[in-house]
Amino acid sequence: MATATRQEVLGLYRSIFRLARKWQATSGQMEDTIKEKQYILNEARTLFRKNKNLTDTDLIKQCIDECTARIEIGLHYKIPYPRPIHLPPMGLTPLRGRGLRSQEKLRKLSKPVYLRSHDEVS
Repeated sequence: MATATRQEVLGLYRSIFRLARKWQATSGQMEDTIKEKQYILNEARTLFRKNKNLTDTDLIKQCIDECTARIEIGLHYKIPYPRPIHLPPMGLTPLRGRGLRSQEKLRKLSKPVYLRSHDEVS
C-alpha cells in the first residue's frame, strides 16, 4: 500500500472513532446513543480488519469511497446505519428473454457504493 493511501486509510479510521466519540442519537436517549456508538465502532473495526490485507489499489479506493460515503450519509441523516435501498423484486427492466439471473446481476450493479460491504458483514 502506498504511503499516501495508508495515511488516508488511517485518517479515515481515526475520524470514525472521533465521530463515534461525539455521536448523539436523534432520540436523545442515552441507551440509544450508546447502542449507536457501539454499532459505529463495531462496524468500523469489522470492516477495517476484513480489508486490512487488500493490496489492489482499485479495491482499496472503492473501500475508501464507501467509507467516506457512509460517514457523509450518517452525518447528513443522523443515523449510523446504512440507508437501505428499496427495489421491488423483478423491478428492474430485464434484458430480452432473460429472467432471474439478469435481475440479480442488475440488482448487484445498481447497489449504491455505501452498501457494498453491508451484506457481507451483516
